[in-house]
Amino acid sequence: MHESLKHELESMFKDILVIDTEDNQLTVFAQRSQISVILQFLKDKGFDHLTLVSAVDWIEEKKFELVYILTRYLEEANKDRDKEKTYLIVKTRISREKPQLETITGIFPNAEPYEREIHELFGISFEGHPRLTPLFLEREYKIPPFRKDFDTRKYVEDVFDTIPIVEEKDK
Repeated sequence: MHESLKHELESMFKDILVIDTEDNQLTVFAQRSQISVILQFLKDKGFDHLTLVSAVDWIEEKKFELVYILTRYLEEANKDRDKEKTYLIVKTRISREKPQLETITGIFPNAEPYEREIHELFGISFEGHPRLTPLFLEREYKIPPFRKDFDTRKYVEDVFDTIPIVEEKDK
């Protein structure tokens, strides 16, 4: 199964790298402009469950990596004990300078909270997203808090050192 899907992906899409590992995982490295098309293709092939969307900050390379993990609903429902679940991992890198990528909510509606979280914590914008509103944080940050150049110590000093100490009164 993996070998035929790998061949099909490589013949349909230019400039991608597909790695088939022995642990029931197929990893696809693609250009940012291909992500939506590849994800739609994989969904049409039966990988209809978006398990996770995540981001990695490669600060030295001045890139973010977006990671999409797909599985099959039917495979989960019909899973027998000897068969391992197949994971498809699709990755792309984008610039840290102006981090933008097209939303995939039209393909996988459950990507909506993942993209909101990534926007809020990494500052990556998803073009066409229906509502990139804050999901977790109560305030805005100059540098989003999950970026590697976010200074946690400075943040703690700035926020918590300004809080006055409350002393207990003697009873």
